[in-house]
Formats: sequence, C-alpha cells, structure tokens
Amino acid sequence: MRSPWMRAARALAEFPRIKCEVLGPKEVAKLGMGSFAAVAQGSREPLRFIVLRYQGAGRGDAPVVLVGKGITFDTGGVSLKPAAEMDEMKFDMCGAASVLGVFRALAECRPAINVVGLIPSCENMNDGAALKPGDVVTSMSGQTIEVLNTDAEGRLILCDALTYAKRFAPAAVIDIATLTGACVVALGGVRSGLFSSDDALAAALEAAGEQSQDRCWRMPLDDEYADGLKTQFADVANIGGRAGGAITAAKFLQRFVEDFPWAHLDIAGTAWKSGAAKGSTGRPVGLLLSYLMTRAAGAAALPAATPVKRKAK
Repeated sequence: MRSPWMRAARALAEFPRIKCEVLGPKEVAKLGMGSFAAVAQGSREPLRFIVLRYQGAGRGDAPVVLVGKGITFDTGGVSLKPAAEMDEMKFDMCGAASVLGVFRALAECRPAINVVGLIPSCENMNDGAALKPGDVVTSMSGQTIEVLNTDAEGRLILCDALTYAKRFAPAAVIDIATLTGACVVALGGVRSGLFSSDDALAAALEAAGEQSQDRCWRMPLDDEYADGLKTQFADVANIGGRAGGAITAAKFLQRFVEDFPWAHLDIAGTAWKSGAAKGSTGRPVGLLLSYLMTRAAGAAALPAATPVKRKAK
C-alpha cells in the first residue's frame, strides 16, 4: 500500500536517529495478532503495523513507547455508523498521526531519550469477509475476545500493539486513540481523557498538558467498571454498557498492560474539529512532546513513572 500515510512514516527514517519498519499481513499473522487482523479483514486495503524507533540515549536505556490508533477510515463495520458526519471518520487515525508528529519533532529537537512508536493501521470496512458481532478472536496475548460491536474496533487493534510493546521492556507506554464518543460526552473538545495505572506517569502527563496548554483530565479506573466486560463465551467482551463507556474501554486496554507503567489518552473530543472549522487539531502532540522533553531533561517538575510492583509468587 503506497499511500501518503505509509510515505509519511517511511520518510521519518531519513532523519538521523530514527528507524522505521513496516510489517504486513503475513508478519502480523505470524506474531499472532488475531485481534488486529480481524478488524482489517473486511477491507481491500491490507493492514500495516508500523514500528518507529528514535534513539537519543544509550542502547541500554528503556524507551518510552507511544502506541497510536491508526484506523484510516471507520465505517463501524457490520455495526454500521450513522451516515451523518461519517466523512469525519477519516480522522480516526489521529492517534497514529500524533505519533508521527511526535517523531517529526524528535528529529528536530533531538532529546536524550529513547522512544518507540507503534502504529497498528487498517480500515474498518464492511464486506462479506468482515468481522461480525458474536465472533470470538484471539489476541496476541492469548486472551480471547467476544466482539459484541464491530464499531469498538480501536481497542481491538490497540490491544495487540500493547502486547507487542512488552518486548521493548519499556519505561512507560502511552497509547493515544480517538476511542470513544463517551469521552466526548464527558469532556467535550477541551481536554483529552487520561487513564493510567501509574500515579506518577499520570501526574507527569497532566503537568505536561498544563505546560503545553494541551490539557487532559484524569478519569477513574476502578475495578468495578470492568464488570460489564464479562462474557461467558470468551475471556472478555469488547464493549460494556452505555454507562461509563470511555472508562470500560480503558479497562479493556488495561488487561493488556500489566507488565509496565501505562497511560491511555482518549482524544476523541480533541483530535479534530467539525463544522466550518473542520480539520485536525494536532493534539496531543504538544502534550506528548512536553512530557518526553521534560523526562529527557530529568527535570524534577515532572516525576518519572514508577516501576510496576509485582506480587511475590
């Protein structure tokens, strides 16, 4: 697929310290990314999994991993979206675009930090091969997922990318996604939703948001919110009920990030504007770059993420 999207990713490798690798359907299948592959199977456009590496520090320094949702167009699949404003679903790759934007800024700023960018990219389309409600897919982690709504596809591609992130032994992992309309209802277009399993990482991102005027708001992750994701047919369902939809989406992702400090930015309300001003905003590139630059500088203002405490066996 020789698209502007792929060209933009590959062009980053022309800068010093940045490398780009693009995996296709065969490589993704070999990795066992059954959840990601299932979303792509209704499209004529083959999926791509983009791996970017920026090395600004020593090889032994653990990287920060950024994972961006790259749904290049989202019809909702069999769970078809309403026709009104569906043209704006070309913005469903804004999480991935923000990762590309951060790497372009890293090429200019050259901070002393290692960063990995992971972008699972595909369309969510609707044809005879498309994923159907009731299907059960197996993620890279081995967890099975009952797909109750094919329009909750972002979390299905992100979960496999989050599992892939483990191989980098990351200092922290941040995923960025236009994930839920529920987050738009909760926060509008002013602040991005922030969810995190690590208090220090959350505080660092909140401070970076204030510093860059690209603000976010931390949302809860109480265990009770995961109750709606229970199903008798798989390890987890891909949606809960309508109530707390942004939180249940985050709780789904949390199942795949037990081995490292993690934060999730739901940018559904902040990534683009509608109406006469229709277009992408570039958020949260400012927030992420502020976080990375401050972390690289070792400033005391933004605390580093604390390692995950593992229970003794």
